[in-house]
Amino acid sequence: MASEKTQIYHERQRLQFCLLHSLNNLFQQKDAFSRASLNAISKKLVLDDPNKETWTPLSFLFKPHHNAITGNYDINVLISALEGKGKSVVWHDRRIGVSSIDLDDGPEGTLMGIVLNVPVKRYAGFWGGRHWIAVRNIDGVCYNLDSDFATRQSFRDAEEVREFLDCIIGHGGEILLVKNDTW
Repeated sequence: MASEKTQIYHERQRLQFCLLHSLNNLFQQKDAFSRASLNAISKKLVLDDPNKETWTPLSFLFKPHHNAITGNYDINVLISALEGKGKSVVWHDRRIGVSSIDLDDGPEGTLMGIVLNVPVKRYAGFWGGRHWIAVRNIDGVCYNLDSDFATRQSFRDAEEVREFLDCIIGHGGEILLVKNDTW
């Protein structure tokens, strides 16, 4: 059980920087990542791409891996950012459900946390997109660190986490397991 003295860091949503917020929430640090660091990763991904896109008048705004004004970073930025911190990402196979995910991996285990990518509808359903959410076990308690929430939400137990993750899959979401590299 989390101690009463444990401070849980929870960063709130701003524009479409949910990947930035979910990474900082996952690492439990305000500046684990910044907009500038994610933009630099995005730029490097473009430079490293052998199939670079040609420039168009909208290229200054709509980058291949993010929107220059609002954020909205893609999976490639997530994976590169996490690998830069010594983590690996395993895309969970939705066909087998969540029962195969070892949520009781322990503090010294390989599972650092879970990042979810979920479909969202905003503005009375007129705009659809995707949203990044971090889920992390801190001192024996699993938390939903969704930046859209006013504060973090704790789960009662592993079964409630599994029910939540099953619901995410059922609504078209993706589950990404963030692993501590143990080599």
